[in-house]
Amino acid sequence: MKTDVITVSSKGAQMETALREVEKLAAYKELSSKNALHLRLLTEEMMGMMRSITGETKGLFWIEDDGGEYRLHLQVKTRLSSAEREQLLAASSSGKNESARGLMGRIRDFFDWGSDEDLTAYSTSLYMPDMYEHSSSPALNLEWSMMRYESELTSRIRQNDTAAKEAWDELEKSVVAHVADDVLVSIRNGTVEMTIVKKLS
Repeated sequence: MKTDVITVSSKGAQMETALREVEKLAAYKELSSKNALHLRLLTEEMMGMMRSITGETKGLFWIEDDGGEYRLHLQVKTRLSSAEREQLLAASSSGKNESARGLMGRIRDFFDWGSDEDLTAYSTSLYMPDMYEHSSSPALNLEWSMMRYESELTSRIRQNDTAAKEAWDELEKSVVAHVADDVLVSIRNGTVEMTIVKKLS
C-alpha cells in the first residue's frame, strides 16, 4: 500500500497534511496506539529535518508498507545555490564546510550539499567515507545507511577510536535512531531521498 504523495516545504506547508496521512494509514491498518505513535513520531522528525534545511525547499512525502515494514519517504530535488553556500561558509567560524554532528546533521548535509561536484569531494572527506556506497555509474549515486553507520561505529569503538565514541554518543541522542530500524539517504542523478524504515509486528 502507498499513501497519497504530499508536497511539503521547508516553510511548513502541507506538513499537517502529511501527519494526517500517517493517521489515516494507521487507522486503515488498525495499528496499535504505540505503533501509530511511532509512525507519527518518525514523520514529525522527518518534517523537522525538512524545516531545518537551509533555504526554501520543497519535497515529496509518502509512506509505503509491505508485510508490516513501513517506509517513510522524503524526496527533494532542490539544493543550496552557490550564493547560499557561500553565505553559509562565510557565517561559519572557520569559513569551511565543517562536518555535521549527530545523525540528523549528517542527513541534512545530503540535502544541503547535494550536487554531483560537491558530494564527490564531500563524501571522500567525511569522517567515515567507507559507510557510503558508490555506484560505478557516470552519474553520481551515493547511499548512506544508519545500520551500516552503527556497525562501523561499533567496530571502531572496539579499536578505541575516540572519534567513533563521540559519534556514537551523538547517535544515542537521536530520537530517530531509537525508534527507526534503519534510515537510508540516497543521491541519484541530483535527487536526494531519505527513507526511514520501521518494522511493525
